[in-house]
Amino acid sequence: MLELKESWTPTQAEFDAFAKVSGDDNAIHVDPEFCATTSFGRTVSHGMLIYTKLWGMLKRHNGAFRQVRQSMMFPNPAFTGEPLCLRISEQAPGVVEMRVTRQSDGADCLVGEAEITC
Repeated sequence: MLELKESWTPTQAEFDAFAKVSGDDNAIHVDPEFCATTSFGRTVSHGMLIYTKLWGMLKRHNGAFRQVRQSMMFPNPAFTGEPLCLRISEQAPGVVEMRVTRQSDGADCLVGEAEITC
């Protein structure tokens, strides 16, 4: 049974680089001065940046994995400089649950599932 776990602390440099490659340069991701005036108080990760970290975990485990489908929700923000726990667990053959939580309070930042094949 597949069980993977890693820690990751997002940085503003990662948010900025992801904004450049994705084209999503929304101020909530890349402008710390603007974010200081919002209810978040600091920049928030792109949801798909979080997902790419999970997919990278899977590919490091088995480079032959291919994604058939995915579904995910982002119930809470992930902030720059705040440690996250990334978890992947096999729920059934070829189906993995993905979960990313903030280490400080356990809030889910990503909850999802992916169907994978080799």
